[in-house]
Amino acid sequence: MLRRAEGATFALITEATGWQAHTVRGFLVGLKKRQGFPVGVAERLRQVGLGKEGGKGSYSVYRIAEAG
Repeated sequence: MLRRAEGATFALITEATGWQAHTVRGFLVGLKKRQGFPVGVAERLRQVGLGKEGGKGSYSVYRIAEAG
């Protein structure tokens, strides 16, 4: 999922794996720090309401960056 051009959101990863959000976060950190994969945020969509910093519906798309 992370190698696809469109990447993957937390929701897609949790749904596909059955993992909880904290496990997905740990997995992404492990890929980046311990395994050396260049995992990054490909896109961020922030849903903002009146007087709010962010809200439900906000998400980030994660992807393994192409080498070189």
